[in-house]
Amino acid sequence: MKMSDRKRKILQIVVDEYINTAVPVSSKSIAEKHLTKISSATVRNELASLEELGYLTQFHTSGGRVPSPQAYRFYIEELMQKGDLSEHDLDYIHEAFSHKSNDVEHHIKDVTKVISDLTDYTSVAIGPHADGERIRSISLLPCGDGRALLVIVTGERILRDSFIDVPEGMPDEDLTNASHVISKLFEGKRLSEAKDVEEQVIAEFGQYRQVMREVIDALKTYTHPREEDVVLSGQDKIFNHPEFEDIENVKNFLTVISSKDKIAELIDSGDDEIQINVKIGSCDDKDVPDDCSVVTATYSAGGKNLGTYGVIGPIRMDYTKVITVLENVGKALEGLVNNKKKEQDKDKDDKA
Repeated sequence: MKMSDRKRKILQIVVDEYINTAVPVSSKSIAEKHLTKISSATVRNELASLEELGYLTQFHTSGGRVPSPQAYRFYIEELMQKGDLSEHDLDYIHEAFSHKSNDVEHHIKDVTKVISDLTDYTSVAIGPHADGERIRSISLLPCGDGRALLVIVTGERILRDSFIDVPEGMPDEDLTNASHVISKLFEGKRLSEAKDVEEQVIAEFGQYRQVMREVIDALKTYTHPREEDVVLSGQDKIFNHPEFEDIENVKNFLTVISSKDKIAELIDSGDDEIQINVKIGSCDDKDVPDDCSVVTATYSAGGKNLGTYGVIGPIRMDYTKVITVLENVGKALEGLVNNKKKEQDKDKDDKA
């Protein structure tokens, strides 16, 4: 059913008013403040119709209406006006990134703080995915007691946070040989391709097959977000919003942010092509509390994934402000990457 222009206008007013005040919106306030040429009775009828359509709910028969999750979705997709940040907010973003190095992945915590400060919500982030990076080399460094440090060098960085088990009494020379063989096998492959190594290939490694299996298991951990890749900022900001005066709402929120694995699942869309993703309550994702929304942006520049950033806040969040902040932060990160590329190109020209 196509919604009439008047219904669309009234629904937009209700959502905007409720976002700004957290107070149910009455037909009288709409008629007096926004639609002065329409009677309160007419507005009331339209509100009742919107309620029948599932866009509004009413806590008390004599009270005002509040938007449903369906209304927020329609608002975001059809009614929301493009926002602009204030000069103060734009200056804050510029200042936050003006003195940073060009390695975005080293400043994830700074980015989440900027987003949290500007939106007044809890900010979350997952660093750049490593699974698409190509392996340059793999080294196994003996650590004694049947352990070895796995060092993976990709085209982007060095990953050296995995310890693996090796056979007891395995000589360092054998471990070095195993390292060379394994490195040769994976050289030039993406980290995500580790899971495609068949069991028969592992079996062919003879005395090294246990080490090979340990390396593959370690490589597989890079094919999905890990707990240490998740960053939060402004966890206490949720208490600035009236919905969270209710202890049950607080419990639901804390259940989500207390598990970084859950956060990773919530904010990782699995699709680098999706720039802005909005999940409204449990109707969009069973792991999102009914009274919360999650808005995220996946950034990339120059073919490089820069990570996924966003906010977790009340379902009555200021979507316009949140999306505008995420868009502007994305532009700032893209600027950092482009500056890095220019510097690298200049170095190459100077050396030539």
